[in-house]
Amino acid sequence: MWHTYFAPHTVAEALDILARHGADCRLIAGGTDLILELERGIRKQEILVDISRIGELEHIEPSNGHLRIGANVTHNQVVDSAEAVAHAFPLARACWQVGAPQIRNRGTVAGNCVTASPANDTITPLWAMDATFTLASRARGERTLTCAEFFQGVRKTALQPDEMLVRITVPALKPTERGTFLKLGLRQAQAISVVNVAVVLEVGGWRLEVSPTSNLQPPIVRARIALGSAAPTIVRASDAEAFLAGKELTDEVIAAAAGLAATAARPISDIRGSAAYRRDMVRVLTARALRQLRDGAEREGWPERPVLLHGRGDKVTRWQGDKVTESVVSPHDVSLTLNGRPITLHGVRGKTLLRALREDAGLTGTKEGCAEGECGACTVWLDGVAVMSCLVPAERAEGCEVVTVEGLSRPDGALSPLQQAFIEAAAVQCGYCTPGILMSAANLLEECPQPTADQVKQALTGNLCRCTGYYKILEAVERTISGQATPVT
Repeated sequence: MWHTYFAPHTVAEALDILARHGADCRLIAGGTDLILELERGIRKQEILVDISRIGELEHIEPSNGHLRIGANVTHNQVVDSAEAVAHAFPLARACWQVGAPQIRNRGTVAGNCVTASPANDTITPLWAMDATFTLASRARGERTLTCAEFFQGVRKTALQPDEMLVRITVPALKPTERGTFLKLGLRQAQAISVVNVAVVLEVGGWRLEVSPTSNLQPPIVRARIALGSAAPTIVRASDAEAFLAGKELTDEVIAAAAGLAATAARPISDIRGSAAYRRDMVRVLTARALRQLRDGAEREGWPERPVLLHGRGDKVTRWQGDKVTESVVSPHDVSLTLNGRPITLHGVRGKTLLRALREDAGLTGTKEGCAEGECGACTVWLDGVAVMSCLVPAERAEGCEVVTVEGLSRPDGALSPLQQAFIEAAAVQCGYCTPGILMSAANLLEECPQPTADQVKQALTGNLCRCTGYYKILEAVERTISGQATPVT
């Protein structure tokens, strides 16, 4: 799918590559959108510049009342950040509702913004929170743009061919502010937004607590309402914002403001919903968000310990040495540790990790179900973190530890307790999705040896069972947790 692969380990190196190749290359971090576009033939890109190993881009840093979010910060990093949850809760909640754990482990907030789809979840809270975007190029240095300046249309941004988005700066919620994000999808996980709404309110004389119990006190000083999947770009409901200023959040005021928000929507009709339905759902979600903020209930249901599928911890592998790693038109080799053993895969240039594992490593346990990050059958561990291998360039595994379903069993071939429990609970059925489900469940047990029932369900939201045998799957995981699986001798 690509002929040349660069893996810079500094921003300066990445900008040099962009300056040399311009529109002929494409930056990739998580790849959850780009790999899919390449697979479908929507985009033809011969040169990839993988910035995912640039350490200076992977942090969330508080700075003078703001949060600086590096271009490599993943959705799960935001979810796992105490600073983000406390001071940028609308963004944290949006990140929690993106895809599934495997997608959130690779997909980045910056990538979600660069894709610039009006249905992308994180753009809406960023717009409501007045975030800014810092772009860098070798020739012109840095420039910082507002949301209105950065987003210029459907899947169109102000980025120039020699530029990269290096950070997003989000004003932290003030002690007098609360905010939230609500999303309507056609299912509970792995769903593109039919409509989403972010609301931030500033109220005089009231102070924020992480778990507020007191209600908002009037008057409203300022309201910010952003609507997603309701127009060609994310839009602000300016009439509703102006209407709320100085008012108490009575039921009547909430209903009127929600109605005004609906008038700001300019939705289309598509397979997920009609324009009329979307407009009405804008009204419903806006009213719901305002009631939650009035009642101090916006954080209800936020998991005390979100499931990340990070295993025992994130072991990000970065390039060693001082030179950019580049594959050229000749075959490229990737050296990695695969199921505990060092191995070199030859000629895997331009392949996904899934195909390299199956075709070059001969490990066919990892399955290709959808090839677009929807089903989870291809789940593997990359440096201990669960990912969809169909969305990872094979070259990204250079120097990494990769574990597939074959690596769950013991060196002597005996099954793990989890695998044994799947047999005893009859959780295997047709078996096609089973390897991915095993990898997700096993990673959860690495991360949290005694998970709750809700955490087990969270861990498996990225895995589809076409036989619909979820009860048996949950039973098998429960058997493993409780130690009821037959011991392996």
